[in-house]
Amino acid sequence: MKTICFDFGNTRLKAGLFEQDQFLEEIVLPNDEKPTIEALLEIHHPDKSILSSVIHHDPAIEELLASRTRFHKLSHLTRANFTTPVGKPETIGSDRLALAAAAVHFYPGKNNLVIGMGSCITYNFINQYHQFIGGSISPGMEMRFKAMQVFTAKLPLVQPEWNFPVIGYDTKTNMQSGVIAGISFEMAGFIDFYASKYGNFNVVLTGGDTTYFAGQLKNKIFADPNFLFKGLYALSETNNG
Repeated sequence: MKTICFDFGNTRLKAGLFEQDQFLEEIVLPNDEKPTIEALLEIHHPDKSILSSVIHHDPAIEELLASRTRFHKLSHLTRANFTTPVGKPETIGSDRLALAAAAVHFYPGKNNLVIGMGSCITYNFINQYHQFIGGSISPGMEMRFKAMQVFTAKLPLVQPEWNFPVIGYDTKTNMQSGVIAGISFEMAGFIDFYASKYGNFNVVLTGGDTTYFAGQLKNKIFADPNFLFKGLYALSETNNG
């Protein structure tokens, strides 16, 4: 039994392939057009599919997935393994819903802080009673570098390098320190805040830049770049029968 989980984010379009409950591979998609999705279905022949999208994707692919698989589109109406006692739950991003589902599925009965590192960095807190309380959203790494270049007259667009000095010695290293060390200090501050308020506390770091930032955090964390896909799989199992 194969399941394909689509994650359409602001920066990348990806799919995660599962056989039973085993994660097989991540597939990066060039676009969200119907022929692209159709070709993927022809190669892998999935039985089930689920779509998490935070973009205005081609609506024709939903009809395609529904006709070829048992399909579910993630939304605030999705049956989940957690509750959302917050104002306007319909405004919660589908990516954050998937991360919350993964936290409850893999670390039940704990106070979980899941940090998702995408175009934006999301801090998602799910308490030990399996309630998604909310959290925070801040600009992601690429967004911070681009913002300094776009909104100033002279600052360049700098690429991340992981051996930067915290005390920068020129424009490039000052910007790298401000962004990369700044994100590390930000995450450490949020983790310390939640840890001081809640016992039985667990932190999961996920997303494309996980491997770089996991090593910079002193706190004990679980780093899993595929955590969102695992949450989508768990939600597919609940909603696709």
